[in-house]
Amino acid sequence: MHRRRQSPRAPIRFFLTATLLLLAASWAPIVAAITEPASAADAAQIADPIDQGDPRGVTPRPYQIPRSEGVEVVIDGKLDEGHWRAAAVVSLPYETRPAENQPAPVETEALVFYDTSYLYVGFRARDPNPKAIRAHLTDRDTAWNDDWVGVVLDTFNDERRAVEFFANPYGVQMDLFNDDVNDNESDSWDAIWDSAGRITESGYEVEMAIPFHQLRFPSGAQQQIWGVDFVRNYPRNDRHRIASQPMDRDVSCYLCQISKMEGFAGISPGRNLEINPTLVSGRTDTRSDFPTGDFQDGGVDTDPGLTVVWGVTPNLSLSGTLNPDFSQVEADVAQLDVNNQFTLFFPEKRPFFLEGADFFDTLLDAVFTRNVSDPDWGVKLTGKDGKNGVGVFAAQDSLTSLIFPGSQGSDADTFAFETTDTALRYRRDFGNSSSVGGVFTGRDGGDFSSYLGGFDGRYRMNDKDSIRFQFLGSRTEYPAQIAEDFEQPTGNISDLAYTLRYNHNERDWGAYAQYTDIGRDFRADMGFMPRVDYTFVLAGGRKTWTGEDGDWYNKLSVGGDWDLTEDQSGQLLEREAEAWISIDGPKQSNIFLSVVDRDRYFEGVDFPDQFTIQGWQEFQPSGKVWLGFWYRIGDDIDFANVRPAETLVLEPSVRYNIGKHIRATLDHTYQELDVDEGRLFKVNLSQLRLVYQFNIRMFVRGIFQYQQIERNPLLYVDEVDRENKDLFSQLLFSYKLNPRTVLFFGYSDTREGYVEEQTRVDLTQSDRSLFLKIGYAWNL
Repeated sequence: MHRRRQSPRAPIRFFLTATLLLLAASWAPIVAAITEPASAADAAQIADPIDQGDPRGVTPRPYQIPRSEGVEVVIDGKLDEGHWRAAAVVSLPYETRPAENQPAPVETEALVFYDTSYLYVGFRARDPNPKAIRAHLTDRDTAWNDDWVGVVLDTFNDERRAVEFFANPYGVQMDLFNDDVNDNESDSWDAIWDSAGRITESGYEVEMAIPFHQLRFPSGAQQQIWGVDFVRNYPRNDRHRIASQPMDRDVSCYLCQISKMEGFAGISPGRNLEINPTLVSGRTDTRSDFPTGDFQDGGVDTDPGLTVVWGVTPNLSLSGTLNPDFSQVEADVAQLDVNNQFTLFFPEKRPFFLEGADFFDTLLDAVFTRNVSDPDWGVKLTGKDGKNGVGVFAAQDSLTSLIFPGSQGSDADTFAFETTDTALRYRRDFGNSSSVGGVFTGRDGGDFSSYLGGFDGRYRMNDKDSIRFQFLGSRTEYPAQIAEDFEQPTGNISDLAYTLRYNHNERDWGAYAQYTDIGRDFRADMGFMPRVDYTFVLAGGRKTWTGEDGDWYNKLSVGGDWDLTEDQSGQLLEREAEAWISIDGPKQSNIFLSVVDRDRYFEGVDFPDQFTIQGWQEFQPSGKVWLGFWYRIGDDIDFANVRPAETLVLEPSVRYNIGKHIRATLDHTYQELDVDEGRLFKVNLSQLRLVYQFNIRMFVRGIFQYQQIERNPLLYVDEVDRENKDLFSQLLFSYKLNPRTVLFFGYSDTREGYVEEQTRVDLTQSDRSLFLKIGYAWNL
């Protein structure tokens, strides 16, 4: 039954007014901090590190890092050469998680020195039982469940962004970019550096050599002060985080608490020029008339490409690419696309766009580079100078992918016309981990154009409270035929979008609130915003208890929130109340349980009093096995036929290491949806990944994704197949000397089957592909 209503606006107006008043009251100090240069007191505060024995204290000097010249350093995992005896030695005496700044259960020390070209870091990680060390040969950025050690570097000492280098006992590399302002840690950043490790009778040792040309840092010949944290992961019954300084859980930033080190006078990245030619060759055959037709020879398609990265200055990088290799050897994780309202999100995995991608992140997803489908060329500039950061990229795309958003659903398609795609991001830092910035995006080609611009910021009021905001405007014009086919407005359309968010975070409790308003004709065609024409208000909080020695839990949190979503006319779309509990315990376990009560509206029908229970459990009983299980059960909506339904979703996962070379991962999703008349559909989706790792550089891998959907056609308004199934398989050989000097050779195919009326087609091969990629990185 269709019931249209005007919901009260008073809570929204109150929240918006209070937030704007708070911003207005804070405006004067913000302006002063942005426009005035740092005072001598500010400079002194930046130079003084945090007390390594008390996170609220002050120590007079940073670690002094010695310089060594004229020695040849061999990275072999052995710390017995003479140059290590002259290195600065830093102990890691604190366990910061799960225990809170207690004595570490094992001894660890880091050794540091540098020369003209490299920063050298070594670790001695002692262990009372070396046989219990968890170490496996894996691909880079995948050894997070092993023992590992590493260093975090805030090279600009601005306490906002850092790069992180970690390695397990075999020297398997993991590197990340940490954006502390946006609370985002990403392994999409890949540097070229050397590492080696070995297990000893007393534990393990790791060596790292980090080239300065892979880092960005202030220019000049003077001594430099960098933020630094030395970290060890010690996974046993609990996952112990061990570090060189304590962490105050009542302070909501991480980089503002790490130690400092001093040295690096006269260091230079050199010419900092990287030339990366690639060659990609492949052949894809498809069955012309499925399922009985013959395969059509796709021919061999060979594409040479070139990417050049130039460090214009130590803190500014320019990269350009011609006929770029935007191929993707990593298959997307399989997702269910059944009974969904909105377009599915698939993360970016292409190296050119991943480099510096975090800089384009904003509260609203205004930049989503996967929209650039098949570019002929691209150029990108990223870097930071003092308080100012900038990011720019442009690409000529031969295909155009578009999302057509709405308040209750979205559509997407790809079109065969060219566009020039651009994005510009600027950010200026001020005060204590605060910033303001702007973003602009554009797509233009043929009869299509779309432009977006706006500003955003984060104001950190104190150690616990912060406000973030973003305001955007857009203008879009679709080609007439596309507008007609996808029921979009004709001519130029424009609208606004903005969001305000408040967060309070401390050791024992937290609170948050949000207001978002997205106009009906707002479009983010270079971003990922599949929903428009709505307002959203949210308020919630949590309470946390930290376990002591002997307690049955490490951390216990309870919380809840309330949210309200309406379209721009005031029609209720969703009202939701949620309560949850989360428990961290032994065997690296986590138990999460949530209960949700909500009212929803879809396509003219109200769906009141929907109740859902969902949860997640995981634990790691040993270094070989990890188990996880997610579930959801309760009321739902049959979106295809607009009626109430009940759903059950089960998602078990298992990861198993066989020795140090073999890893198997199996994920499964089971979903069923029932309506009053019976079972509407049942879905099984399985993904198996098998990897044999020869050494830290070479592996073979198989990925197998199987999906089966069974429906009752009598319960659907539109005609559907009774059954669909498909099997995707990929076999890959990989050799990586470093992230960009690579050799990939692989095979993939897809098999499909279906049942419709009286016709049944078993799994039959519909396409097959062979592919080869060669890439080489010259650093000059």
